[in-house]
Amino acid sequence: MITSKGNMLQGIFDIFPLALSVVPWGILCGTISVDIGFTFWQAQAMSMFVFAGAAQLSAMSLFSAGAGLASISSSVFAISSRHILYSVDLRKEVYALPLKWRISLAYFLTDEVYAVTKSYLYRYHAFSPIYSLTAGVVFYLIWNLATFAGIVLGQNINDLDKLGLDFAIVAVFIAITAPNLKNKPMLITSLSSAASAIYLKNIYPDIYIVIASIVGMASGYIASEALK
Repeated sequence: MITSKGNMLQGIFDIFPLALSVVPWGILCGTISVDIGFTFWQAQAMSMFVFAGAAQLSAMSLFSAGAGLASISSSVFAISSRHILYSVDLRKEVYALPLKWRISLAYFLTDEVYAVTKSYLYRYHAFSPIYSLTAGVVFYLIWNLATFAGIVLGQNINDLDKLGLDFAIVAVFIAITAPNLKNKPMLITSLSSAASAIYLKNIYPDIYIVIASIVGMASGYIASEALK
């Protein structure tokens, strides 16, 4: 049995590589927020309270383009809707916990924290709220420090957003996804959604991610049924 201290240390150890990998992404968010006219506190508050890299970048891009609140909100909702699936998947693990635990775990739940939490479940066949919360808090702190660095650097270095830091987004999701492609339906889901996104990006730039997600899920479901 792993102790509470052991779970905390394991959470730090497991999330740290993923947290470091999103540092360029956080720097990019901070830099772009300065470029579009946010004050220091507005830029930092976005990472502190929104705490969602892809949604933040989308919201800032739409804001700089003059989009209205409805467009920004719908885009952020579409991008973040995958968290609904995460919460449904983890519901049976957390429903018996006190409300303060459920709120805390929900707030710090990100793609990366979900990935290490599922890995922990596979390894130990048990859910540890201390492990998941520790991983989430560490990730949150590093993300906000990276944003802070981006804000400071963005105020002193020109064209920092043109250095290709956005590649960190792709690298992180590859690192999260690849180890979990353990069967044919999962592989088909990933490949079909990726191919759909690439094909549809220029045709339906506003909703291609949503369509590609639906295509991927449908393909994976059909494949899993066919292979039964």
